[in-house]
Order: sequence, then structure tokens, then C-alpha cells
Amino acid sequence: MVTAVRSAWREVPPYQVRQFAALALEEVPTLAQDILREIRRAYPQLPLVPDEFGEPRALVGIRQSLEHFLAHLTAGPDRPHVHPRVFQEFGRGEGLQGRSLDVLQAVYRLGVRLAWRRLAEIGQQVAIPAPAMYELAESGYEYLDGLVAESVRGYAEAAARQAGERLRLQRRLMEQLFTPPGRRGRGAGAADGVPPALAERAAGIGWALPERVAVAVLLRPSREVVAPAVAPDVLLDMESERPRMVVPEPDAPGRRELLARAAAGWSGAIGPAVPLLDAAKSLRWAGVAVDLTERGLLPAGELLQCTEHTEALVLLPPAELIEDLTRRRLAPLDGCGPAHGRRLAETLLAWLETRGGAPEVAARLGVHPQTVRYRLRQIRELWGTEIDDPDRRFELELVLRARRLRGELS
Repeated sequence: MVTAVRSAWREVPPYQVRQFAALALEEVPTLAQDILREIRRAYPQLPLVPDEFGEPRALVGIRQSLEHFLAHLTAGPDRPHVHPRVFQEFGRGEGLQGRSLDVLQAVYRLGVRLAWRRLAEIGQQVAIPAPAMYELAESGYEYLDGLVAESVRGYAEAAARQAGERLRLQRRLMEQLFTPPGRRGRGAGAADGVPPALAERAAGIGWALPERVAVAVLLRPSREVVAPAVAPDVLLDMESERPRMVVPEPDAPGRRELLARAAAGWSGAIGPAVPLLDAAKSLRWAGVAVDLTERGLLPAGELLQCTEHTEALVLLPPAELIEDLTRRRLAPLDGCGPAHGRRLAETLLAWLETRGGAPEVAARLGVHPQTVRYRLRQIRELWGTEIDDPDRRFELELVLRARRLRGELS
């Protein structure tokens, strides 16, 4: 069986409670003024914002909180508190101004202490027992917690709204950066070639225009994954199917290491560093690298640097052109079986890359030099004089390197 907690305040006769509340309500206007005056003395930097009637919102909030608390006493201590919504506005205002809630909470505590002094005097005046007044004090501080909670709610709402607005402006800035220069338009008054609209959007989110940028394209490990914890000056768009980042001054000392740590657990690629207005070019190469990653032609599970995979990016994306050139230049192997044709192709590539004799090619392939000599004689029989043409040798090396990148040659 649960034992009911004894309440000293419930034992106060109702007429005494009504008498206490009536006297306190009479003093609310003066008490609110006194509390605001003391708060202003302790926190002179606190702004006084008027409401639509020209009355300070802080004064309205103090008065309403006192009236609500006293109404709660007469209605019964078990009734839930209904906190004035103006306290949400206070928290929202702090959030919109970029201030913390620390001062606001200190102000609330000061207000409660000042109100309690006067309520204690009224309690003595109407002979309310001390235990009941102690309970009333506890109730007052519980009420204070509710006021703080309302302000925190308003503060969080303002912070979320500001964050959403910043993300929206950031995405618009990124889209303008990714617009090809010919379609962007410079407009009159551009400084250093930067369109005024671009400079204005950057200033709107406090983003200092860099000289050079690199753009990264990411692949989501999962829908629930946390966004990369990038530095404040890195623009991040998580709304795209493939999230994108704009990294200012990517060659700055330590930038690459910080970015790699921030994107730990993500796959993706970061394009080459380019002038600010050429961001679309860096984005294009990063997108190409991510396409190759999805096809299994570049490593996954890390943030690749496009500049470290130049060969793959140059040879693999134009698949149709490379495949057609491969078909024509490697046609002499059509009469060989798959295994033998592969061995001849590997030998030819090793010879083209080393420009050496049988010993050098053999060392590269890990076979006997006599085997290499045999294969090279076959290659010369298959390609004839074409093998001596510099242009043909260049094309052969291109298509064979592309086959190796695709995993078709060792």
C-alpha cells in the first residue's frame, strides 16, 4: 500500500489560503515593478523589449508568472502548472540574438528570490505556519524550473530555425558556386571577378571567399549516419542524394588530415583544388571518381583524393571510346585463347612500360627471360610493323593500362 505524502500546505485552512492569495495578488503590480528594477540594477545589459502596447515584455512576464503561480495555489496544489508563453519568447529572443541562456536563468533565479521575500512577509502577516511556507518555497522553485523549460524550448526552436535557414542559404551558395561560369553571369561591380550575388550570399552566412577550393562528393554509409564533423568554414550539403562539401584552401597545412578524420566511415572523393569560380570542375571530377568507386574500380571506405588516381580518372570514364579503341588495337589477340591472350597482353604492356629487353620484362612479370623472348616474337608476328609506330604503341599502352585498371590484367 502506498502511503500518501503529508502536505503542510494542504493543512492550511482554505480561508487562510484565500487571504494569502488575495493580499499577494494586490501586490503583484508593485512587486513586479520592484523585481524588474532590481534585475535591471544587477543586469544592466539586459535589453528591455516592448510589447505591442509599449510595455516591457520582461515586466509582463514577471507579472504573469506571479499571477499564474498564485492562481495555482488557490486552484489546488495538484493542478498542473500553466506557464506563461512569454517565457518561450524570452528564450527564443536569446537564441535569435546568439546569446546563451545563462544570464536569463540567473535573472529568473533572482526574480524568484525577490518574490519569495515578499511572499514570506505576507505569509507571516496572515499567520501561515512555517512548514507550509517552506513547502510553498519548494513549489516556487519547481515553478521556476518550468519557466526555464519554456525558455529552453523557445531557445531550441530559434536555434533550429536559424540552423535551417543557414543550411538553406548555404545550399543556395553552393548551387551558385557549381553553376558553370558561362551561365553564372558576373554583373556590374564584381570585385576580382566574383559576381556580386555570390559575394553577397557568402557574406550572408559569414563565409570568407577563398582563393581556391576543392569539392568533395560523398556516398552515404546508411540513411541514419551522422554528418561529417567538418570545420565551420567547410560548406556541407547533406540534402543531396550524394552529399557534397566545398573545402576552402584545401592545400593549407593539416587540412587534408582534418578532413580525412572528419569523414571517417564515409566513402567518397575530393576533386582537385581549383580557383573559387571553377568549383564546378572540381565537383565534376569528384563525381567521376565516386562513379568509379560504385563500380568497384576505385577503393571504397575512404575519402579519395582525385589527384592520386589521375590514371584511372583519365582512362576509365570514357568507357565507349576506350572500349572501341581496345577492340581495334587488340584485334590481333582475337585468334588466341583467353589465357594465352591475357599472357601476351601482360607481356606487351610490360614491354611498353619498361622499353627494355627480355631480362627487364621478365623481372617485371616474374617469368624466365626465354619465355618473354618467345612471347615478344609472337607479339611481333601478330602486330607486324604497327608495333614500331609510336602512335600505335601509345594507343596500345592506353588500352592495356585501362584493362589493368579494370582488373582484367595483373
